[in-house]
Amino acid sequence: MNAEVVLSPRVVVVGTGPAGVRAAQALVQAGVRPVVVDEGRRDGGQIYRRQPEGFKRPYAKLYGSEAAKAQALHGDFDALRERIDYRGDTLAWNVSAGELHVVHAGEPQALPFDALLVCSGATDRLMPVAGWHRAGCYSLGASQIALKAQACAIGSRVVFMGSGPLLYLVASQYVQAGAKVAAVLDTAPASKPWGAVAGLLARPRLALRGLGLIRGLRRAGVPVLQGVVPLRIEGDDSLGVQAVAVRDADGGERRFECDAVGLGWHLRAETQLADLARCEFEFEPASRQWLPRIDADGRSSTQGVYLAGDGVRILGADGAEAAGRLAALAALSDLGHARGGALYDAESAALRRTLAQMDRFRQGLARAFPWPHAQVASLPDDAIVCRCEAVTAGELRRCVDEMDSREVNRAKAFSRVGMGRCQGRFCGHASAEIVAQASGVPVELVGRLRSQAPVKPLMMDTREVQA
Repeated sequence: MNAEVVLSPRVVVVGTGPAGVRAAQALVQAGVRPVVVDEGRRDGGQIYRRQPEGFKRPYAKLYGSEAAKAQALHGDFDALRERIDYRGDTLAWNVSAGELHVVHAGEPQALPFDALLVCSGATDRLMPVAGWHRAGCYSLGASQIALKAQACAIGSRVVFMGSGPLLYLVASQYVQAGAKVAAVLDTAPASKPWGAVAGLLARPRLALRGLGLIRGLRRAGVPVLQGVVPLRIEGDDSLGVQAVAVRDADGGERRFECDAVGLGWHLRAETQLADLARCEFEFEPASRQWLPRIDADGRSSTQGVYLAGDGVRILGADGAEAAGRLAALAALSDLGHARGGALYDAESAALRRTLAQMDRFRQGLARAFPWPHAQVASLPDDAIVCRCEAVTAGELRRCVDEMDSREVNRAKAFSRVGMGRCQGRFCGHASAEIVAQASGVPVELVGRLRSQAPVKPLMMDTREVQA
């Protein structure tokens, strides 16, 4: 027993969303004490973000239909706390050979690892809309954070616009909390192609739950429009957002007065750490995203680096839980850990079957709520694409026409798109679509914005020390 403790592998888990919690749980069950790094102050990730200590809002009000799952995940993580090395409020900002680089309270550290499990989650996929740079425009994720972590709404009269299940979930959570939702505007058409329906039937209960959210919004008197084309977010620099204008499915213009807008077109994987770890990527046509290449168990192309959850495939919370456990057990098996290997042999086949089912559902979602790339490519020249650097769609087209910038990193060098605080998280996908359209080539041929360390801003005087 003592020999196993001495020889226990050094395993680091990044993230405490559904994938990270289940990965840590599997490691503990195998007798390993992992280091668990969490950028948040508390566990739960984005989908199950915990309210600050001292807040007393009930789970049903805070998480709606996901309340039971959130409570179970939080309870399981609380039970792990004494058996893991938990590093909350800690940013993982770089990966080098065998080391994860983190910073906490201004103090940097290099954490050596034998296996690194990156469960970095996802962020909102955002489509620029004329006027989205005005005060009062938020992502769906930011709207959730305000509700869960700060117990407030983003405005007194909110419009939610985008597409995907998260659009309806966040709007429903706002209604549950007593906020005024002026409208829910979905760019996806109401009728779904058969390929989408077939994929959604892989998880019929979840599909029905999504339909239930839409019905619930309509029962609450919230206008729900599908198949819209965003036209503009109206307002001015002094007052911020005042209204949202769209073209409805019948071709008519509709206008909804509001003082805040929540935007989001499904999700984009947080792949920066995988990129810095030199993992290989591949373009996925269904979602029009570049995603890290993994095998069925979560192994990346970089030895010792495992990827799980929405940070590599948008499988949702249930899929992330299964992927996190499988990746952790695969890592222990690869390291020759006896107890971990036994669990891997016993559970891996069933976990793979679960993930295959989740992936069919994911493919159905991608078809049911498509990324409106044609709308992105046709943005007016004066529409701001990169809010950090105030780069317009016209500037990107000029980079293509006058400077032959037919690759997104070349366009980045000339225009500064993606060089701001968000490091391309908000504007990267839209920029690629505009460059591709202006170049007359498929979007996969213009590449993807390369990640740079640090993945998020650090203090200028940060100096690194060894663990």
